[in-house]
Amino acid sequence: MILSSLTRSRDAALLTLVVALYSNVGVPAEPASVDKPAREKSAAKPARKNFKLPGLVVDFQKRCVDLEATICLDEGMLELIACTKETKEHESIVTITARPMHAHTALLLLGANNGNPAMRKSVGEGGTRWVDIPPRGDPVDVYLVFRNSEGKVVEHPISEFVTRSEERPDVLVGAEQGNGQQGDKKFPNTFLFAGSLLVGDGPGPRTYLADRSGSVISIVTFGDELLCLPGVHAKSNDALMWQIDASKLPKVGSKVTLRLRPQKKSLPKAGNAGVRGTENDSETNRN
Repeated sequence: MILSSLTRSRDAALLTLVVALYSNVGVPAEPASVDKPAREKSAAKPARKNFKLPGLVVDFQKRCVDLEATICLDEGMLELIACTKETKEHESIVTITARPMHAHTALLLLGANNGNPAMRKSVGEGGTRWVDIPPRGDPVDVYLVFRNSEGKVVEHPISEFVTRSEERPDVLVGAEQGNGQQGDKKFPNTFLFAGSLLVGDGPGPRTYLADRSGSVISIVTFGDELLCLPGVHAKSNDALMWQIDASKLPKVGSKVTLRLRPQKKSLPKAGNAGVRGTENDSETNRN
């Protein structure tokens, strides 16, 4: 247990340092003696090199995070798009090898800002009253990338592999639980960078919940996912409305790339990025 705590503490410190330092990589210090015309001639900054973490690559030129993934399902109802290995493969399209916390860091490097998953927060004296907090975060487009029958690498919107369940044709995506709101009839390609939660009691290291639960990109609301859909979506079996469409999907076991592309354009300034979490003494996730 002591070794595990030390490892988590080291990883969190390392990732914070990586974000702070790497966000300004490729911009060399300019000598004080360089005059204005010389600066203008050398104004073009060198392109950032791809940055790697276990199981993923941050591609600054394509503005995306590419995660190593494996197809794990070809039929059935879906609660997630992606999970980590040995967690929720029976209800997810792909598994990834990277840690969700590393994927979070990679999105920060591209300038995306995380928000929070849907949760409940205690308010008032003694925390006796609770309010529902909707999910929020920068929009991130999700794709699967793999070779087609001609050997060409093709980027596919994740919506190509999800279809409405024939058993629930009356329910629309985006409909929040209990409010009767209607949403789009087609499955979306864009998710919110919720950013999971950092939890822990006392002064010791905190835990990134998605690392523990395996919830990477969710369709239903777990409350600890890295990416989620807007609104709150029930996860009971009779409420599930989306199923996998394997007609264009590689066979189970195939290696593919799960691509995350933030819609936000600006890159972070040095020292401004970091993994943001939420203390668990004031908020609880929906599990």
